[in-house]
Amino acid sequence: MSSQALLERLGLQPFRPRPPWWGPDLQTLRDTLRPDVLPQRESTPIEFPLGPSSQGEGGSLLSWLDPPAPEAPGGRPRALVLLLHGLGGSSQAEGVRRLGWCLNRAGFAVLRLNMRGAGEGRALASGTYAARCSSDLAPALGRARELAADGPLLAVGLSLGGTVLLNAVLDGVAQLEGLALVSSPLDLAHCSATISSPRNRLYERWLLERLRQQTLNDGLRPDEELVERLRRLNSIRGFDALITAPRWGYASVDAYYRQASPLPRLLQPEPGHPPLPPTLVVQALDDPWVPAAGAQALGPPMEVVLSPGGGHNGFHAPGGCWSDQLVLRWLGERLSAAG
Repeated sequence: MSSQALLERLGLQPFRPRPPWWGPDLQTLRDTLRPDVLPQRESTPIEFPLGPSSQGEGGSLLSWLDPPAPEAPGGRPRALVLLLHGLGGSSQAEGVRRLGWCLNRAGFAVLRLNMRGAGEGRALASGTYAARCSSDLAPALGRARELAADGPLLAVGLSLGGTVLLNAVLDGVAQLEGLALVSSPLDLAHCSATISSPRNRLYERWLLERLRQQTLNDGLRPDEELVERLRRLNSIRGFDALITAPRWGYASVDAYYRQASPLPRLLQPEPGHPPLPPTLVVQALDDPWVPAAGAQALGPPMEVVLSPGGGHNGFHAPGGCWSDQLVLRWLGERLSAAG
């Protein structure tokens, strides 16, 4: 099914930018330059205990459970949606909170999860996360299933969060009734090379600084030599070679990129791998961070929306965030299809 046909099925017009946020860079930066004013919510903190890992014993991941908005239709949540942030982000990221509020107003309960080392949960578990950290997600997803009770469990990943969730599904640790990915890397090596291109130098410096701070403030307390090497890094690939790959047991950064990229497993499924849940992939063709080639290579049973514009996790349109509305309508359709 074409992107246009899918949008027509959902009753949504193609993306068009909201002035003055024209072009991929302004779309990408809009949340940083002019964040939305969102209402204060009474969120419930929930900690998910972690098992032993290559990064230490125990610890937990922090999440925030947001109930449906008071004005939402119906008496009980329509479903529970787990939202996962991207690289250098957290459960408090602008895009995560805005999408969560969009879903809350439509009657969904939302669970905003922090990955290892991210946001307010940084002190609860040593180490950092990776694109394939299914051993961390397994207990959180199991508990999320319990929180959903008899209702559906859905998930949405923004940027790297989508990659993490997709890998968790492919690794068999996530049983979901629907999964949506927005601006998510599917080929890590291609994405790393893109973010290191000259036109993206300022982006890479910004992301690196976030990753440095997460690493310096985590519970593993790197030694002085590692700290100095960390401060001298000038690329995401260098960070992954120094920190991510060894911490998650990969022989090299190339091995990490190869084994943690979901695209090869999607194009050539491994024998006996778990079936994918209904899955939506949303990708802008002008995304300056994530090459669209990965999403363009996908086909049924995954549903793919390729938008000419929108930047990286931007999609700021007249009336609000277009990708938020797309995800909302698609998740609602999944509930209707399930009965």
